[in-house]
Amino acid sequence: MGTNGTNGNVVYQFEYEQRIRSAFIGAGGHSYRNIYPAFQYAPVDLRAVCDLDGERAATYARMFGAGRAYTDHREMLERERPTAVFVVTSYDPDGHLQAVDLALDCLAAGAHVWMEKPTATSSEEVARLQEAARDAGKVVVTGMKTMFAPAMTRVKELVSAPEFGGPSSISVRYPLSMPAFERRGSLVEMNWFLDCIFHPAAVLLHLMGPLDRISHEWEERTGASVTVMRFESGAIGTLHLTAGESPSSPSSRVEVIGDNANIVVENGNSVTYYRPTPPRAYGRTGSFLVPTESAPLHWEPEYTYGQLYGKNIFYLGYVDEIGYFCDCVTNGTSPELGSLDQAFHILQLFEAYRRAEPGTWTTVKV
Repeated sequence: MGTNGTNGNVVYQFEYEQRIRSAFIGAGGHSYRNIYPAFQYAPVDLRAVCDLDGERAATYARMFGAGRAYTDHREMLERERPTAVFVVTSYDPDGHLQAVDLALDCLAAGAHVWMEKPTATSSEEVARLQEAARDAGKVVVTGMKTMFAPAMTRVKELVSAPEFGGPSSISVRYPLSMPAFERRGSLVEMNWFLDCIFHPAAVLLHLMGPLDRISHEWEERTGASVTVMRFESGAIGTLHLTAGESPSSPSSRVEVIGDNANIVVENGNSVTYYRPTPPRAYGRTGSFLVPTESAPLHWEPEYTYGQLYGKNIFYLGYVDEIGYFCDCVTNGTSPELGSLDQAFHILQLFEAYRRAEPGTWTTVKV
């Protein structure tokens, strides 16, 4: 059902012979823009929408083709008996995520769960979800869209190829402000950081594997930070959280180094692969051109035609992350991407930032 393949054709929702009986908890702005519209390209049979605002739930149900609206998710689970539930909600006043308890209720009711990031506010909460999913025999996937973006899917393929030589280092840039250390004990203060750290952390985890240890420096005016990290593989990396950048600037950059090769992703959609090429003698090379067979490869989209890849729900990864979840539900397979194991690793990184003062080293696992 994924669309990241080079020549794969997208299947429209109405073209699927079988669709997954589904319900949705949450009727907010993010889900309106990015999640509900992605169902047009997934085998989702949306039966009901639930939100504490009943009028809003009814509006979303009418707009996105669900037959019923609810304000009580337990009543919806009991009456609708969904095979899968999508959960996109917010935070409680104390800073904890509403989605954790909602997902636990869905699992207890026998439903698979897709939940938007962040999965939880602690690794302990993720462990509770892991146990509940095992007991229920159900799938839980978190919406880590950066793993599913077409550009990042191509990068993963390239760094995994033998010619790349294995990732040896990485640099990731992302605009995000981190609160001062003395404020990090408050979940309320850390909500926005938690909400956004999943994006660059998912890239780091997807391309490089689990982290071993980190050390960061922090800038007090903007909350910008630079983190130096070592991965369990022995590879190294940096994470530059560029708070203070201009809103007119492209927000993200990823560069992965292998062995005589590197890949650069600019602004999420521009991918350049600098392939392994023969060394050039210093002081003896008269042309900057490398052999054609080892010249860099470059991809970026055109926006002239009315193609699906011009939609943000495609190039940001929303359609593919939902299609992947549907694949797992339909085929009875355990997720490897957006899994609770990966969420657990990202929450451990979040916890490391909360406990480690700037300028100190800390292991990510405790």
